[in-house]
Amino acid sequence: MSSLSPTSSKAPAIAHGLNLAQQEAVNYLHGPCLVLAGAGSGKTRVITHKIGRLIQTGMRPEQIAAITFTNKAAAEMRERAKSLIGKPAKGVLICTFHALGVRMLRQDGAALGLKPQFSILDSDDVTSILKDAGGSTDVATARQWQWTISAWKSAGLNAAQAEAQASGDEERLVARVMANYEERLAAYQSVDFDDLIGLPLKLLQEHEEVRNKWQAALGHVLVDEYQDTNATQYEVLKLLVGARGRFTAVGDDDQSIYGWRGATLDNLKKLPQDFPTLKVVKLEQNYRSTSAILRAANNVIGPNPKLFPKTLFSELGEGEPVRVVDCDSEEHEAERVVARIQSLRAEGSLQTEGQQYREWKDFCVLYRANHMAKPFEKAFRKANIPYKVSGGQSFFDRAEIKDLCSWMVLMVNNDNNAAFIRAIKTPKRGIGHTTLGALTTFGDTYKLSLFESLFSNSLGSVLPAKAVGSLQEFGRYLNDLEYRAKRTVGAEDARVFLTDWLKEIDYEKHLYDGEDSEKVAAARWSNVMDFCDWMAQRCGGQIDDASGATVEKPTKTMLEVVQTIALLSTISEREGDQNVVTLSTLHASKGLEWPHVVLAGVNEGLLPFKLEDDDGSNGDSIELRLQEERRLMYVGITRAQRTLAVNWLRRRKKNRETIAGVPSRFIAEMALDKATIKEDPREKIKALRAEFAKKAADGVAAAAAAKAAYDGR
Repeated sequence: MSSLSPTSSKAPAIAHGLNLAQQEAVNYLHGPCLVLAGAGSGKTRVITHKIGRLIQTGMRPEQIAAITFTNKAAAEMRERAKSLIGKPAKGVLICTFHALGVRMLRQDGAALGLKPQFSILDSDDVTSILKDAGGSTDVATARQWQWTISAWKSAGLNAAQAEAQASGDEERLVARVMANYEERLAAYQSVDFDDLIGLPLKLLQEHEEVRNKWQAALGHVLVDEYQDTNATQYEVLKLLVGARGRFTAVGDDDQSIYGWRGATLDNLKKLPQDFPTLKVVKLEQNYRSTSAILRAANNVIGPNPKLFPKTLFSELGEGEPVRVVDCDSEEHEAERVVARIQSLRAEGSLQTEGQQYREWKDFCVLYRANHMAKPFEKAFRKANIPYKVSGGQSFFDRAEIKDLCSWMVLMVNNDNNAAFIRAIKTPKRGIGHTTLGALTTFGDTYKLSLFESLFSNSLGSVLPAKAVGSLQEFGRYLNDLEYRAKRTVGAEDARVFLTDWLKEIDYEKHLYDGEDSEKVAAARWSNVMDFCDWMAQRCGGQIDDASGATVEKPTKTMLEVVQTIALLSTISEREGDQNVVTLSTLHASKGLEWPHVVLAGVNEGLLPFKLEDDDGSNGDSIELRLQEERRLMYVGITRAQRTLAVNWLRRRKKNRETIAGVPSRFIAEMALDKATIKEDPREKIKALRAEFAKKAADGVAAAAAAKAAYDGR
């Protein structure tokens, strides 16, 4: 497909199939635009069509950036843009906020003292460095510091600013730990995930030439899920678009559910203040859910204060009433969900007019907290129902993958002390804690990274010759690995490199020696093989993206590929969509949809979650938490396309006790009329079984009659 132009014959196709509000959003090109996209109203469609429209009007694809929050969402957007626009879509920068930050820092980080090969620390690395920075051996304490420092960074505060506004001795202590932590990151040439937003902001604020460069490079910026931005991300956006304000923010204040990680609705309030010419377009037609489901959603969200009032509507018909199901306990609830799924599948298999067979993947169970999945897993296994738990452990969080990644990170950035410590100890090579402790003290004394310390002429003054020899052997091997990785190009060479490396460090033996169960060790080694195959594919230019599509990229060296390793959060599922029931938290379900949804455990204390805890909250903060919980309920309701069941428990477990259950206030707020069906799926499935039996009997009788007629000819 050729590039689109203002006079291209493809121009009318860009607006084809859009409703009037969507067209208005797509065609407004020359100033700031806020698109309030209600659930299921086609926001991704608007973004991809607007990209196409910008290209039609003469903007180069390279001048357009579309920013979203997850790698999966970015992959889906890339695929849809390619499907709509064709080849020009390849030039558009479609990525997450963090990936954009990496790009900016790789290109211009020298202005902040960063080398292009800086390392990106994962959560465990950060915890390790914080323990050192704060002089603590307690992981829980370091994790708490990590949360506090992350919140400060999301609000745009450095250590000095955090200490200046600290509310007590504890916060002042954390601010001083933060100052030590920042010093170490600078020395290690490393950044954490918050820095991928904070440091680009610093670049844009303090370096005019960098700011001018990026403003000139980006002709239009589109931001997906705008309601999930934090204060720092908003400031980055403002400086990227400059006074011209050529941006499109797409979001929904009713779906803002990430306040606990820094997202703020203040960013929606600020837009009309900071950009007085802001155009606001509301997308209120929902293409996902029936009217019965949308009515419940609108009623639930109604009590929340509105920045920009809107009401969703659907033309998909009234549909099935929303069911409210009361259950005796968590186990009883799981049994009723099994019965409901079996009932709906049996209905679908009757092949009645207008109905289709219902697959397992058409069903989803949503709940407020991860621990609520367990009874459903047990019940599904008992009933032989295939399922997956969404938001399970990331592939890259597995110990064996983190081991290998630490080596790779160290190849790219020798100054990363956290990666150094993990790599030198995995597998073990006779270098103990005493030696590493002395090396760390030596590095701190002379302001050297651990790797730099290896080859210092003075190291022999604090360590015996044998220990120095072992350390330097590791350093030389790492230098050799880096040399080989730089010259390894393409998939086949990458596979040879990775196979040789694993043999050289004897990693398979390390896994089997470290596990009592040979089966567990074999599974971990299988993960290593999957990881190596995936890395080789990236070197070869063939990447299976998060949507399952194969994306062609130029071949790369192994060293180029490992530079991106810390940004990777999941390995692509090559099998495509699995035909299984989904169990998911409400937070993890955002942006997804299923024909049939069950909201589980909709009780006071679960949804909304523990509002009355004695945590020192004042009335205002409790009200804000309630509003966010209400938005979470709204998100859950609007995941459903065809049917929705809302369960609550008469008795529920709280810690080790069983307490009386109270239905959530949100059930009353749905304002379902008194005719709402309160069903027992077990009775329904009995009736269906009887119907099947009758049909089978009728079939046998008909066959017998036909045979008798034939025999009597």
